[in-house]
Amino acid sequence: MKYSAIIIAFITLNTFAQTKYLTKTGVVNFEASVPSFEEVKANNKSVTAIINTENGEFASLALIKGFRFKNALMEEHFNENYAESDKYPKAIFKGQINDFTLKKITNKDTSFNIDGNLTFHGKTIEIKANKVSINIKNEILTISGNFLVKASDFDIDIPKIVKSKISENIKVIFNFSMLKK
Repeated sequence: MKYSAIIIAFITLNTFAQTKYLTKTGVVNFEASVPSFEEVKANNKSVTAIINTENGEFASLALIKGFRFKNALMEEHFNENYAESDKYPKAIFKGQINDFTLKKITNKDTSFNIDGNLTFHGKTIEIKANKVSINIKNEILTISGNFLVKASDFDIDIPKIVKSKISENIKVIFNFSMLKK
């Protein structure tokens, strides 16, 4: 019994010793525009993200209905026809920032690679070796970067009538300003 109490105390202390940074106001934008046609672009300013600075584990969650477009009709089509946000309400990224250590972070951007899995529209794809920039200023840890995905990776069919107006390649841009938790 005494041995079990010591193990539980160690696990509890180890969990509390981990430093985490968190935001609930992260920004994720995506763009699937094609030149000469209407802009297909949206942003979400209420994305949750967390990083464990002890081991570089990183995760983020965006509610799909949080993406805003300039055109309300485009937003409606995105939620109903493409993202099916009632059926698939979240986009989740879980990954690892490679060789991350808080000691490397200064007020100037430091580049790291991040690997992980992105789940959207009920499908999960692997994201490998994408560069992220990280800095810390006034106790705010900022992580930013971008990556490309394809609509077909997530089984999203673009109807023939608009196929020439929406890019198959989607650029995802993110920026998270995080406070110590």
